[in-house]
Amino acid sequence: MKRLMIKTLVAAAALATFGLAAAQDIKEHTIKFAHQNPKGHPIVMGMEKFAEIVAAKSGGKIKVNLFPGGVLGGDAPNVSGLQGGTIEMVVLNSGIMASQVKEFAIYDFPFLFANAKEADAVVDGPFGKKLHDKLQEKGIVGLAYWELGFRNMTNSKRAINKVEDLAGLKIRVIPNPINLDWVKALDANPTPMAFPEVYAALESKALDGQENPLSTILANKFPEVQKHLTLTNHVYNPQSVIVSKKFWDTLTNDEKKLLGDAAIEAGKYQRQTSRDAAGATLEALKKAGMQVTELPPAETAKLREKMKPVIAKYSAGVGESTVNEMMAELAKARK
Repeated sequence: MKRLMIKTLVAAAALATFGLAAAQDIKEHTIKFAHQNPKGHPIVMGMEKFAEIVAAKSGGKIKVNLFPGGVLGGDAPNVSGLQGGTIEMVVLNSGIMASQVKEFAIYDFPFLFANAKEADAVVDGPFGKKLHDKLQEKGIVGLAYWELGFRNMTNSKRAINKVEDLAGLKIRVIPNPINLDWVKALDANPTPMAFPEVYAALESKALDGQENPLSTILANKFPEVQKHLTLTNHVYNPQSVIVSKKFWDTLTNDEKKLLGDAAIEAGKYQRQTSRDAAGATLEALKKAGMQVTELPPAETAKLREKMKPVIAKYSAGVGESTVNEMMAELAKARK
């Protein structure tokens, strides 16, 4: 009897979902959703949650196929694919979009956010929406912000106990100008490189190191080719969930709302998953053989000081009004 009741409830729930989809203007669509990190990474878990929500809310009419691990190419080809309509969705570092809209470079400013709460307040508020809205003229629609987290340094040469220890290291950076400049400011040698190429370059010693959040360092097996991890938390990376405008313009209002709501709902899950895993991730990196150091406060202060000229240069580039808007949002978040 109990089994029959459960079956009846499941069937009723399924009918309700399909009834909801039928009541809305939902048609059949297949979405290719691309990202650089591999399966098991918190962002890919967010993608999986998004696909699950979309399937449920559309009554199975909208199918989201996931392409993690850079299988559809690096970030630049993915953005081109969005603009050309060959890829429907991508999630990537928001700062990368500076190649399309210069104001996005502000998301790569070193030491901009003190914690994740500040970042959430800014990207989920009017400032984050305004930047995403600017992408439309570039053939891209911004749906939501997820997170990659705070970036830290790794290398295969030596422990970093003071800022001067970074001098001369060949460090992979995200291919955009601000990242080149802040690494140069530390007397290290920046090497712009698409993410799918990084592991091989570290393995062959073409690179000495790289910088990424702990979850990315672990998920991509960097401890196999990097011995030293320095906890610097020098940049926080919001992630933009973006859609091809060519695809978006074919959707009904109900379909657009469904995808937008799903991106925000999946984002809450994604952020929490990322943050819940932080402590365990660091322990896993230690168990994998990484030697972990943390810069003393005096060295962190020195690191911030060296990066100030870079921040000043790019503040001029993104515009005084953008910087002022960002600082106003941060001031609200810090009250």
